[in-house]
Amino acid sequence: MKTLLSIDAVSKNFGRVVAIDDVSLAIRENEFFALLGPSGCGKTTLLRMLAGFETPSGGKILLDGKDISNVPPNRRPVNLMFQSYALFPHMTVRANIAYGLEMERLPAEKIRGRVDEMLATTQLAALADRKPEQLSGGQRQRVALARALVKRPRLLLLDEPLGALDKKLRATMQIELKRLQHEVGITFVIVTHDQEEALVMADRMAVLRDGRLLQCDTPHEVYERPADRFVADFIGVMNFCQGRLDASGVGMPDGSCIRGRLPEGAAAGASATAAVRPERILLRPTGDVDNRAAGTVEALAYHGLDLQLHLRTDLSERPFLVRVTADAADRQPLAVGDRVEIGWSAADTRIFKD
Repeated sequence: MKTLLSIDAVSKNFGRVVAIDDVSLAIRENEFFALLGPSGCGKTTLLRMLAGFETPSGGKILLDGKDISNVPPNRRPVNLMFQSYALFPHMTVRANIAYGLEMERLPAEKIRGRVDEMLATTQLAALADRKPEQLSGGQRQRVALARALVKRPRLLLLDEPLGALDKKLRATMQIELKRLQHEVGITFVIVTHDQEEALVMADRMAVLRDGRLLQCDTPHEVYERPADRFVADFIGVMNFCQGRLDASGVGMPDGSCIRGRLPEGAAAGASATAAVRPERILLRPTGDVDNRAAGTVEALAYHGLDLQLHLRTDLSERPFLVRVTADAADRQPLAVGDRVEIGWSAADTRIFKD
């Protein structure tokens, strides 16, 4: 797939503060790409550089092979959709969507046709004559999206676009955004601190920390094969066990060993961390498993579809988390204080050098 946007060794300094530190990324045509990381990691600064509101201190930003690093925002085929939506309260839905085209002084007939097309795509045709105050949060979000898309940018930037919505509506709009992106065929770059949001919507994601790029890959690869301990902890839920590397995995202080694939350049005796996802752990395993441990149930967290157990084990000072389906929990009821055995495969263990 053709590369649309190239971020080539880009840095951004604010005085002595390094907001973006030598980041390089290649974003493809018609891709839904997520910039993900905790607050202060630099993702919004990077987005503002893509939009033209900030100028890189070093490196280049290329769009279709052309350097746009110093091109002003109004001269870029790029639109930025803010979290606040910033709709004009005195205008109807139709007028809000048409505003950008009117500023370009396009013929009235062409504006009407483009707006009608976008109203249909975003399923807003029945609401075209309403004012923003008459709309729900999700409907206002779609109006803002339609206003950004109607100008047919090569690239649409979204800054926490679902942040103002409640959890249930956010889940609905995540799927809606993905559908719209597929239909209009425009490259989307979304900034979010919500890792679940990125996992659901993105074709690929870039995880940032302190202005540096830690990993860029598909959601599946980032979740299943995190590049380091920070990514493993930031994306989803992970159990961590600290020990020392040996020939089979990570040796624990109690003399046991957590088996797993050793990282490249691993040196026996070096400090290391073994990690495993809660959903990969078997409760009361009956067959052969590579890793076994016993624990005492300290707490139960019911989530509807599944049950999360908090176990006190010798593997870690923190509770060991195990996720079981609600059906399995019903068949094998558990209570605080129960002693249980757990197990998992070496293939599900990730080992990180400390």
